[in-house]
Amino acid sequence: MTRAISGFFWITIFLAVVLLPVALMLVSPLPSGRLFWLEMSVAFGFFGLTQIAVQFVLIARFKAVTAPYGIDVILQFHRQLALVAIAAIIVHPLIIVLDNPSRLKLLNPLEGNWASRFALLSLLALVAIAVTTLFRERLKIDYEYWRLSHLALGVAAVVFAQLHVSMAGLYTNTFWKQAIWIVMAITMVGLVVYLRVIKPLVQKGNRWRVAQVRPERGRTWSLVLEPVDHPGMRFLPGQFAWIKIANTPFTLEEHPFSFSSSAQREDRVEFGIKELGDFTSTIKDLKPGTLANLDGPYGAFCIDRYPAVGYVFIAGGVGITPMISFLRSMADRRDPRPILLIYAVGTEDDLAFHENIEELRELLDLKVVYVLQNPPDGWEGESGFVTSELLERHVPQELIHRYFFVCGPPPMMGAVYDALMALGVRKELIHQERFNLA
Repeated sequence: MTRAISGFFWITIFLAVVLLPVALMLVSPLPSGRLFWLEMSVAFGFFGLTQIAVQFVLIARFKAVTAPYGIDVILQFHRQLALVAIAAIIVHPLIIVLDNPSRLKLLNPLEGNWASRFALLSLLALVAIAVTTLFRERLKIDYEYWRLSHLALGVAAVVFAQLHVSMAGLYTNTFWKQAIWIVMAITMVGLVVYLRVIKPLVQKGNRWRVAQVRPERGRTWSLVLEPVDHPGMRFLPGQFAWIKIANTPFTLEEHPFSFSSSAQREDRVEFGIKELGDFTSTIKDLKPGTLANLDGPYGAFCIDRYPAVGYVFIAGGVGITPMISFLRSMADRRDPRPILLIYAVGTEDDLAFHENIEELRELLDLKVVYVLQNPPDGWEGESGFVTSELLERHVPQELIHRYFFVCGPPPMMGAVYDALMALGVRKELIHQERFNLA
């Protein structure tokens, strides 16, 4: 199945999951004598609940679902869709109260009934998810604690919502209507069990060990892993995997990193990891033989998905990591296609993989443009930022029809995207690696 057909298939499934349960609730028998706005509030509630159900599928990391779009896009979709779902669910009681202010007492757990109490608990859980996700860094919530609370609150919200729907009973007054929501709730909880129990059990048979931790420039480390009693992992250049550094795959602490090694080697994988936080600062201390688990590969930021006569790679900081995988893979394949690499960092000492890039210039038709924000005295390369003027100097008109791969800090990627569009590059030729896990 091609990516376009596969993508259309999953969009169709998404629409069916979101809309079909709402439509089925409107099948007779229906409660009579209810006003339009009350019916509208119920529709918002059911719509929001089915949207929440979809979130459990998105976070389960099914490769068949993520492959057409890339998991970075799926994660962004998950984030935005969850906010839409929470907004729809909030509108549900808001309309009910606006229609009749006396119903405000239903939001008081001491005065309402059990159906309204469970609705309130579900709503509070969803609001807590939104607040802790949007403001996690400001609230200084530890990432692993946030992941655990995010999961627990999500399951609680679904269970309480299911109890509310069942006890209210207005639109689940037949066995088959009740069955729809019960099956949906069981499926959502089952997906959590799959992700946190079944999948780690499978990963126990695909252990890895640390073979080497190699220093690079710019406080970056190459983490080299080798398989333990299995042939390794096949991936595409530019993809990434979640890494768990632990003796058990059941730990909640896992972090996504791009492969920096050649896709031609399955028996030894490398990741470029820059010291940016608590976990990444411990990479340099890992000892050879330390056990690890990998969940992957994932991602659509990959040259193999977009065959072309040549490429332009634009990297900022640690965004060079997937580009190194591109270059190493092309070198191992003896790929003759021309490549332009524009690599921007703060100082010359921040040029991670600099020596390897220079070696690859001897093996590939590779032109490299280094851009330093703070160049040393006597620097003859580009300085400052990747601007429209810089791109005009190094990207002639004959290159604007190639595929552009951009990876780096979000502000840099936004500026580069605007500059490429101004240069005349079509947006479908610009591929960026951007995803936010929280």
